[in-house]
Amino acid sequence: MRPGADAVQLLLLVGAVTLVPALLFTVTAFTRILIVLGFIRTGLGTPTAPPNQVLVGIALFLTLFVMAPTFAAVKKEAIDPLQAKAITEGQAFDRGQKPIREFMFKQTREKDLALFVKLAKMDRPRTRADVPTHVLIPAFIISELKTAFQIGFLIFLPFLVIDLVVSSTLMSMGMIMLPPIFISLPFKILLFVLVDGWNLVTKSLVESFG
Repeated sequence: MRPGADAVQLLLLVGAVTLVPALLFTVTAFTRILIVLGFIRTGLGTPTAPPNQVLVGIALFLTLFVMAPTFAAVKKEAIDPLQAKAITEGQAFDRGQKPIREFMFKQTREKDLALFVKLAKMDRPRTRADVPTHVLIPAFIISELKTAFQIGFLIFLPFLVIDLVVSSTLMSMGMIMLPPIFISLPFKILLFVLVDGWNLVTKSLVESFG
């Protein structure tokens, strides 16, 4: 019996590994963080700096930082008892969902959740436990997208102001043939460095999950 149980656990582990990329995008903080970092690069006007690999790496480790308490709860409630043979695989799956669902509920807007409850044509849930995970996940995703774009808009505004000032100045000087980006880019980078932009953005991103 034990070798068979170990084989089932190994099979489940291999299957879970193949789902890691999808889970990373759909049930964690990764999507919001990566989108906001993309807005920073676009606002600065540097399409290749930082490179995609760097942005994804930053987003990944910030996600691990933000999700650390949730992952620790999953390990304590599901993985450790399963390894100790105290619970079954099904029980471990149910227990492991709870901390992740709690995280998603905190970040999901009621309006988005109500939308998918309506689209699923299900009765209005009385408690969070009545909301199926397949309904919660898409609601969480669109909530994350909205939040990411709101943060990105606030980040984009100062860069937009610099672009407008530079463009207006060049127009008033009759320097129409000179691309404004050549002048505004150094000022935007200087502004971002002077205000310690990466520190501020990272702090704001992490605190937005509080």
